[in-house]
Amino acid sequence: MRQRWVFLLAGLALCALAAVVPSVSTPMALMSRQVPVDPSDGHLVEDTFYVTEGIEVSRRLLPVGKGLAFRSGYLADGVKVDQTGRLYGTPERSGTYVAPVRLCSGQTCHEEDVTLVVLGNVPWEPRELTFPGKAGTRLDGEIGVNGGPSGVVPTFTVTDYAKLPKGVTIGPDGHVGGVSAVSGISEVPVRICVAGNCAGVVVRLIIV
Repeated sequence: MRQRWVFLLAGLALCALAAVVPSVSTPMALMSRQVPVDPSDGHLVEDTFYVTEGIEVSRRLLPVGKGLAFRSGYLADGVKVDQTGRLYGTPERSGTYVAPVRLCSGQTCHEEDVTLVVLGNVPWEPRELTFPGKAGTRLDGEIGVNGGPSGVVPTFTVTDYAKLPKGVTIGPDGHVGGVSAVSGISEVPVRICVAGNCAGVVVRLIIV
C-alpha cells in the first residue's frame, strides 16, 4: 500500500514538471529569435561628404567596427579612397556622386554607398575676427563667414588651445563664449573650413 502511494506521488510530480518546462523554455526560444544580427546595417560612421571643386580633399572614412579594410577605388572625378579609408585627390567637376565602397573583414566583403557632394568654388571670408570683452563678464560672439556655397555650414577649429584665455572657448560652430578672469589681448589661431575649402585665421580677444 505504501509503495502504491509513492508511485502515485512520483507520477503527479512528473506531470507537474512537464507542464512547467514548456512554459519556461518556449519564451526563451522566442526571445532568442527577436535579436537577429542584420548584416545590412551601415558600416560607416559617416557616408556623405561635402567638398569643393579644385580644392584637395583630406577626409577619411571611419568604419563602425574594427578590423575592416577598404578596397581602393574612385568616388568621383579626381577623388579616390585607399585601403585605409583615406579620401584623397582633387575634385574636377561639381555635382553629386554616389559610389559603392567595399569594406572587407578577412574574406567577407560588404559594399556601402558613399555620397560625395562636390560644390562649386565660391569665395568666402570670415565675418568677424575681433571680440572685445570685460574680465569677469561672459563673452557672446560669433565668427561666421560671408560668401561660400549656400546651405553649407562652416566648421571652426582652434589649432593652439594654449593661446585661449582661461575660461574662454571657441566652439566648432564659431561661437565665442565663456568668462575670462583676467584682462589682456589674446591672438588665437583658428582653422575655418567650408566644404573642404579651408583657411587659417587669427581671432583676437581684447579683455579689459
